[in-house]
Amino acid sequence: MIHDLLRPLGIGRLRLKNNLALAPMAGITGAAFRILAAEGGAGLVVTEMVSAESIKYGNKKSFKMLELLPGEHPAAIQIFGADPASMALAAQAAERAGADIVDVNAGCPMKKVMRSGAGAALMKTPALLADIVANIVKSVAVPVTVKFRVGLTAGENLGPLLARVCEEAGAAAITLHGRPASQFHTGAVNLEAMAVSAAAVKIPVFGNGGVENAAGARAILETGCAGAAVGRAAVFNPAVFSEIASGLSGGTPSAPDQAARMRLFLRFLELNAGIYGEEHGLARARKLVGYWLKGLPGAAGARASFMRLKTLNEAKELLIQYTEEP
Repeated sequence: MIHDLLRPLGIGRLRLKNNLALAPMAGITGAAFRILAAEGGAGLVVTEMVSAESIKYGNKKSFKMLELLPGEHPAAIQIFGADPASMALAAQAAERAGADIVDVNAGCPMKKVMRSGAGAALMKTPALLADIVANIVKSVAVPVTVKFRVGLTAGENLGPLLARVCEEAGAAAITLHGRPASQFHTGAVNLEAMAVSAAAVKIPVFGNGGVENAAGARAILETGCAGAAVGRAAVFNPAVFSEIASGLSGGTPSAPDQAARMRLFLRFLELNAGIYGEEHGLARARKLVGYWLKGLPGAAGARASFMRLKTLNEAKELLIQYTEEP
């Protein structure tokens, strides 16, 4: 039944309030954004992927990426790498930083990441992936999860094999992106591959890919996946999790209007400024401003102006035109 699709979910000893998660996105799911997603109804938020090798060598920027704030828990820190020892060290650093979960990235399709043997390249080497997961599980007390894709190329389904490999190595849950690595973030999601993969293991499987609303989440949950992970639909609307929850519970979800979106964006800018300082915080928001302004009158000009801003007051003056109720 529909109302049974939305439910609390256990991952190891961790209990989530619901089975909707924010998917990790490089350059997007920083601390300020994760807080908005948690406030917007996500049962779990996940950081950008953090390089295990960078942590090993004490990179300050990478250690900054491990920082978690009180308003975003429960939170998973995602790490990537191809060396079991380095990954275990990075997992320990993530646990010390307050991670409720350590997540292993075995699905990133970027060539730079795959050339190092990490990300989706780990799908080619199940034994190495198992070694990485097992080493991390022995090194930390928090649950360990893994994210990978249904395959490397279209028509391939490595999901069941990799799911079993990770479960046997001690993983507490899996996130399965329903597109092959060759498709990145475009094209149809393979629901059948998700169903087979979810049925292959006893641990929870989060289905990921193309979830924009309650109907999309329902399609994934009806495959037998225990949860749904939402990525790009949350970028300009971190409250999408509450809308999906409402729809799955039989309600009539409504998206925030223009004014509500802009107020949320201003709150994001304030959070970012508090974390990184005004100028750096605004600079980090440039990657997202196009998503937030999309479809609004004069958006192209406002976006161009935003790229030159250095203070919160300047941002508020620019965006005030969009914050009034229609």
